Amino acid sequence: MSATVPGPDGQQRCRWCASAPEFLAYHDTEWGFPVEDDRRLFEKLCLEGFQSGLSWRTILAKLENFRAAFHGFDFDRIAAFTEADVERLLKNEGIVRHRGKIEAVINNARRAQELVKQEGSLAAYIWRFEPKIRELAAPQTASTSAVSIALSKDLKKRGWSFVGPTTVYAFMQAMGLINDHAEGCVVRKQAASARRAFKVPGQKVGVRIE
Repeated sequence: MSATVPGPDGQQRCRWCASAPEFLAYHDTEWGFPVEDDRRLFEKLCLEGFQSGLSWRTILAKLENFRAAFHGFDFDRIAAFTEADVERLLKNEGIVRHRGKIEAVINNARRAQELVKQEGSLAAYIWRFEPKIRELAAPQTASTSAVSIALSKDLKKRGWSFVGPTTVYAFMQAMGLINDHAEGCVVRKQAASARRAFKVPGQKVGVRIE
């Protein structure tokens, strides 16, 4: 089976983005493009944690509800949440009502604050784990990698939760640490160009061969 399918404009795209109408815009404008904004990085880690055991379509359909419930994933505000907030969120039908995942977001917000104090920004820490070319698998052939395992292990060591290697790998795909658009996908070159121009936080503009 081909890894790509024709999109509405006739150009080839990753096969997965044709499985639901709402996936197309996400695929074309967000997935695989590099991100340095701490809030977006934190949001994505949280949402990937919520997705565990579910489909991304479920999470995407509830995205704005999640953002409203968690104050736009402002981790400084979330870090102040109490047990009363947990109970409030468990009654929110617009999100995934899973106590462990909700508590993980609050815990991880506090860990994110610690990381920012230690590293300067969440982005500076996360992008240290950008894989080298030799560490990359062929596009869309893996669900974990040595680097996602290493990042998962380090986050857990720092007290984060719901950040297993598969969750972290999906996060890395989405946030542009790797370009996992299929060979032949029209967006692959766009993501590669964005990655070449991306200034890694705390470093000079990097050169990435893709």
